Amino acid sequence: MYLLGYDLGSSSVKGAIVNGQTGVVVASLHYPETEMNIDASQAGFAEQDPGLWWEHVQVLTQQLLSKAGIQGKEIKGIGISYQMHGLVVVDASGNLLRPSIIWCDSRAVALGEQATEALGIDYCLSHYLNAPGNFTASKLEWVRQNEPEIFARIHKMMLPGDYLAYKMSGEFNTTITGLSEGILYDFETNIIAKRLLQQYEIPERMIPDIVPAVGIQCRLSAEGAAALGLEKGTPIGYRAGDQPNNAMSLNVLNAGEVAATGGTSGVIYAVSDKPVFDPQSRVNSFAHVNHRAAQPRIGVL
Repeated sequence: MYLLGYDLGSSSVKGAIVNGQTGVVVASLHYPETEMNIDASQAGFAEQDPGLWWEHVQVLTQQLLSKAGIQGKEIKGIGISYQMHGLVVVDASGNLLRPSIIWCDSRAVALGEQATEALGIDYCLSHYLNAPGNFTASKLEWVRQNEPEIFARIHKMMLPGDYLAYKMSGEFNTTITGLSEGILYDFETNIIAKRLLQQYEIPERMIPDIVPAVGIQCRLSAEGAAALGLEKGTPIGYRAGDQPNNAMSLNVLNAGEVAATGGTSGVIYAVSDKPVFDPQSRVNSFAHVNHRAAQPRIGVL
């Protein structure tokens, strides 16, 4: 039995096939070989084409299977890690409506500041653990204000990892940890951030259904399986942003445990069992992959 993991970054898509019995990595690659383009049409803008992400995932999957010397039907589970805070929007047929506004895009800063002032910083911190800032919800509000024709056609908004899972399964869903990184989850009510959506005039119907971060979220559709060269019905059993994923990979799951990672950026990610926040926004707090309302696990980033 083999397991297949993807990591959707802003420079490339990484992938690994792991022996499910031994934990041994039998193939590990990234694609494309050169860095993916980031379109910065003006200062503060950063966009990528999610259609290219999906094309790269397909090529990478074939390369991984070839390197591992196995057939697609031997893959029995899929996990997805992805670049955080991005926005992908699609119409009712699942067609992309515009490029993804990715994590390093700063166009929505002023909109987040306006929402914080309107709602009150104390309300935002107690309910969302963060100010709306330049996170995914604010990026969607930018689309509403600046691209109303596109906004009117949006069926679902997704995070980058949600989009990959949609292309694989044909199902629209997301996770609590994903919603929290977009400031779309309310830790006081344990539901989506309705008051912020009202402030931004974003219909609740745009938010996908919530599934667990760990557990069977959906399964490969016939179309997704054919595109990847895998078996229809293969479960997607995990999805999280890159920093919660890094922490989980280091077995950092409980209060007091800390993950430190270094690469293009350096990140310290500590877990709390309380919904903690920083009034000065020097750190950000999001739901960890094992967060539950009855047993909080908050990643302080």
